Amino acid sequence: MSVVALRNRLTQDDIRRLVKGENEEVRASAAQKICRRMDAASLTDAERGAARDILDLIARDAAELVRRAMAVTLKQSRNLPRDIAVKLAMDVDAVALPVLENSPVLEDEDLLRVLEHAGSDKRCAIAGRPHVAPIIVHELLDSRDERAVSIAAANDGARFDDAAYQRAFAEFCENPQVMDSFVARSQLPLDVTERLISHISDTALQRLVSHHALPPQVAVEIAEGARERATLDLVDQAGLAHDPKHFVQQLRLNARLTPSLILRALLRGHVAFVEHAFAELAGISHAKAWLLVHDAGPLGLRAVYDRTGMPSRLYPAIRACFDVLHAMEVPHDTASRERFRRALAERAITRFQGIPEDDLDYILSRFEDDDEQLARAG
Repeated sequence: MSVVALRNRLTQDDIRRLVKGENEEVRASAAQKICRRMDAASLTDAERGAARDILDLIARDAAELVRRAMAVTLKQSRNLPRDIAVKLAMDVDAVALPVLENSPVLEDEDLLRVLEHAGSDKRCAIAGRPHVAPIIVHELLDSRDERAVSIAAANDGARFDDAAYQRAFAEFCENPQVMDSFVARSQLPLDVTERLISHISDTALQRLVSHHALPPQVAVEIAEGARERATLDLVDQAGLAHDPKHFVQQLRLNARLTPSLILRALLRGHVAFVEHAFAELAGISHAKAWLLVHDAGPLGLRAVYDRTGMPSRLYPAIRACFDVLHAMEVPHDTASRERFRRALAERAITRFQGIPEDDLDYILSRFEDDDEQLARAG
């Protein structure tokens, strides 16, 4: 199919306004309309070639506004030809940034070409892309642009390998903007988490200990006040711990694996932690503890609980929690997990009203925290 046939789809008026529009606003409006139609249409190979000619015409327009219209309209399109995407990425910032931030057709080698001569705004756009390969992260570190490195540090899509983390600490450890930004990541290696503690602001430190798993000994030290810059809830850490067995062992060594902590963790839905705690206290494997804890009958949980040495007065509360838990489906998304934890605690409290007052007060206070988090998320 020829350019003429494609023109028929777009209408002659669209093409006329693009080529002969009396000013750049008219041409930009036409460019936006044409790009939307091209991206939505199912084009044949011949039509795609014709569309490419028209896109190339737009990319060469002298008016920045016209080129920006195409960049904004096709910034997330997989139909934007790669060479035209590169041309836009090399353009002035107003044209380049939408494409650099979003375009899925740009490859790592294209981004490296852009970074050779990029200013800070372009580096920042690349640092915030949904997927940033390690080679690009290292190039951003080479630039020593603290704004761009901060954006990459906070971006889960920017893949920091071990060497990149080492470089970030070596080159930016005295830069609070960069160091604090790492806390925004949803996952951090344990050794990185530990190193961050001495390099971030008090506000960032509190977010770190609330939302990231800490190495077990560090968590215990903070909980005991050995590190005075932050407070830490060991119940939260019980749910965040990447290695619950090691975490449980460390708590026991420091006399912090208390019945109250275990009950609170269970009421907060941290089941894996409780399984490992029972295994540790009962002196059995986690696999055996799991089978006993989740026994469909009444005897398994009682048997493992008695072996833990925990006080018998807490057993009805533990039993109520597991009964409620086994009747519920555990969700996987964050918001639903918050609601699940609340429903679990409310139902367990309703079923057994003999939960110790301090533990009950703790759980009720966490309801308020959950409400605030859900409100922020919503």
